[in-house]
Amino acid sequence: MSEAWTRVAQVSDVPEDGTLLVSLGDDPVCLYNIGGRILATHDTCTHGQASLADGFIENGEIECPLHQGRFNIETGKAVSVPCTEDIRTYTVKIENGVVLLKG
Repeated sequence: MSEAWTRVAQVSDVPEDGTLLVSLGDDPVCLYNIGGRILATHDTCTHGQASLADGFIENGEIECPLHQGRFNIETGKAVSVPCTEDIRTYTVKIENGVVLLKG
């Protein structure tokens, strides 16, 4: 049985080169608009329990606002200390301007 797609936002809600915090069930999810492409990761940093939606995007990476560890937004891979544990990424689908996540 495949997992259902869930509507979480409008594409227009996610600022260009910015983030938007949304929920997928009980999970906080950070949406990213990278040059018009919407991506999604779990919102909570694996190192310090900070919201990545409050972080800074640079070169396809999100920097945690708490300890400046960084993750690759597309893969979720931890790329800078003190972050060593990867974050979950979500499959995104856009339909008629609506952001849908599978989870």
